[in-house]
This record gives sequence, C-alpha cells and structure tokens, in this order.
Amino acid sequence: QAELMESGGGLVQPGESLRLSCVASGGIFSIDDINSMAWYRSAPGKQRELVARITRDGSANYADDIKGRFTISRDNAKKAVYLQMNTLKAEDTATYFCKVSAGKYDMDYWGKGTLVTVSS
Repeated sequence: QAELMESGGGLVQPGESLRLSCVASGGIFSIDDINSMAWYRSAPGKQRELVARITRDGSANYADDIKGRFTISRDNAKKAVYLQMNTLKAEDTATYFCKVSAGKYDMDYWGKGTLVTVSS
C-alpha cells in the first residue's frame, strides 16, 4: 500500500518561513521507482495548482508567484521531498499536497495534505 505523509504545515505570520516534508512509504516505492516529486496547493475557492516539481536528477520548476521564495528539494535515499517556504504571504495560505509520480507508467500518488496558514 503506497502512502505519502506530509508534515510541517502550521500558522505563521507574513514574512516568516516554513519547511514542508513528504515521505513516501509502502512496497511500491523503491528508490528506482520514483520519477518526479511535486508540491501542489489548494486554496479555498481555487483550483489545485502546481507549486513546484523536481525530477529524479534534481531539475526543478516553480510557479511564477513563488519563484525566489520557495525551494523544492528531494532526498532519494529517504524517498522524501521538501518545500522550503520563505517570506510567506497571506496569499500562500492553502492546503499543500505532495504528489509522487512513480513506476513504468508514471502513476500519480497523492498525500492527504498539510495546511499552511499565513496570517497576522
């Protein structure tokens, strides 16, 4: 049974930082199975959107509104992906989801999300 466990969300003030973590577990996730890893977010009243994505070789791409503030990284040995979020803004408030694409058919697996609230 594949499982993704996110952590690190919480309530912070504008300008502060958070680091999200996501660890993949379960027999389907061997180190070689995982292709890309990504973070998405879903804010109230908005569609889920891609925040950042990182490939197996470490190539990353970011949504325009978080470039320069957020950094995605991964630890293949730990089957983990991280999102360092700096200079947080109120508009970053959302539930953040981890997605892993794995296997020969690049199937997508989603975590249950972690809530980030940026408010003064």
